[in-house]
Amino acid sequence: MFSYVVFITIPVLVVGYFSYSIFNESIRNQTQVNIQGTLKQMEDNIAYQQEDIERVVDVLYRDGTLAKHLRSYQPGWEKYYALTEYSLPKFRTALETTTQNIWLSVYVHNELMPEIYHDYGAADPLLREAQLLDIYNIRRIADKDWYLHFPKEEYGTTKQWQQIEDDERFRRVSFIRRLVDVPFPPQIQEVGFMRVSVHLSELFQSVDHHEIGKNSALVVADDRGRAIYSSGDPSALQGIDWNQYTASDRLIIRQPLPGLPFQLIASVSADILEKDAQKVTTLTAVVCLICFLVFSVVAVFISRYFTKRVMKIVAVLKAFREGDFHKRLYLKGNDEFYHIAQALNEMGQNTHQLIEEVYVTNLKKKEAELESLQAQVNPHFLYNTLSSISRLAKFGEVEKQHQMIMNLATFYRLSLNDGRMIIPVGKELEQAQAYLDIQKVKYEERLSVQFDIQPEVIRYDTMKLILQPFLENVLKHAWCADRIHVRITGELSGDTIVYRIIDDGVGMTAQRIHEILDPEETGKSGYGVRNVDQRIKLHYGKDYGVNVYSRPGIGTTVRITIPAVYRTPA
Repeated sequence: MFSYVVFITIPVLVVGYFSYSIFNESIRNQTQVNIQGTLKQMEDNIAYQQEDIERVVDVLYRDGTLAKHLRSYQPGWEKYYALTEYSLPKFRTALETTTQNIWLSVYVHNELMPEIYHDYGAADPLLREAQLLDIYNIRRIADKDWYLHFPKEEYGTTKQWQQIEDDERFRRVSFIRRLVDVPFPPQIQEVGFMRVSVHLSELFQSVDHHEIGKNSALVVADDRGRAIYSSGDPSALQGIDWNQYTASDRLIIRQPLPGLPFQLIASVSADILEKDAQKVTTLTAVVCLICFLVFSVVAVFISRYFTKRVMKIVAVLKAFREGDFHKRLYLKGNDEFYHIAQALNEMGQNTHQLIEEVYVTNLKKKEAELESLQAQVNPHFLYNTLSSISRLAKFGEVEKQHQMIMNLATFYRLSLNDGRMIIPVGKELEQAQAYLDIQKVKYEERLSVQFDIQPEVIRYDTMKLILQPFLENVLKHAWCADRIHVRITGELSGDTIVYRIIDDGVGMTAQRIHEILDPEETGKSGYGVRNVDQRIKLHYGKDYGVNVYSRPGIGTTVRITIPAVYRTPA
């Protein structure tokens, strides 16, 4: 009895230990995921603030008229008119598109352009008023490192966020970008420079440590690991290299800020991680104790009687779960276990029979469907071909008549293929070529055909007659003039073969495509397309089949996908 209780207790303790470990790790991971999600939300909010400022500059950057006014060298009234009636209103209008407190500084190359700026002394201009505008001559920054080392202009993409000049002292950051006249290299000409300065507190107003939890801190650090902004811990700005910082009692999570030379760093106290883990520890201990008591009582009263029978039932159920329905359970007596055993034996036998019947039925059904679909390939072109042969014979065109008969024989030899449904890709392409050769005799120069097949595709197998119905559809329905061009492509995409049949015919509407591919459609229209699609899905599965893309007046592209199956040796 004692040994049985011990053996019962050991699994409970093991399960309890692993449960605690798994739950504890799960809570840690979940906490980290939640914090990362919060940081991601903050990153999105910061990105929104960035984009709001960048939109102001982008409006000015893409205004060609503004650039022409700024580089115009005509003195006198025309210069004054261009400045007061267009340039200044344009700058102010751009500033008014944002509600943020920003300072726009514009540096122009035009020596005749007057400077318009405020005298801020040693104070921070952004503390004076919102949405400031200053216009300077470019010579004021001509010797600045940030200007001299600014990247070469690529129209529409060259822009940077930096802390320059007095930005670090006043806890600001600036967005800088050129003003250019001609947006086409190599004639791109710089007419000025734009700098938008914003306080870090304005840009990072969503960085709030309360979103993470008590005893946590959020830090925005530059590329040298210096904290330039923090929330929750004033000491975070003092002497810590946040690129290398680690702590045994804290969780450090870093989130880059796209477009900014900074990263958002969360420093989370271990108390947040251990708070829920302690609950799991207590709950695990209580559950283990209850299980120990319950198993002890069960072991005393009923374990010896029921264990053997229960284990036999479990063994049979395990065999059933693994697919072995031949296993049987034999128990004596007339109690509940005996009836369970009889029911299990009957269930195993019935299930085994049903599985065999369903498997055989489904197999036969699938084979019948495939044979039915294969037998229903539209033979109308045969009648048209025989009619064309008759017409050629009537007019004495023996050579064309001979060529058409040979092509027709080739087509049906490949189509029959000794009754096989799966043929090499090369045979399918040869069959399609034979069909087109037949049609070329009829349409001559009005029909233009191009094959574009990757050599790698040839070594695989394919279902037969999946290209010809679409070629037939093109020649029956796609004519929009007296000529038509058809392109057949085949390529290997991963483990899939993709055929495309492209024409420049009349095209179809989306409603028409839906009607053609609708498996419930019973009319004759689109029958060949549905036939091929259903054959592919029956043989290879629902992940493969036919897709049609078309626009009226432009043309149609049919995309056929099948798995890449290596050619079976003959």
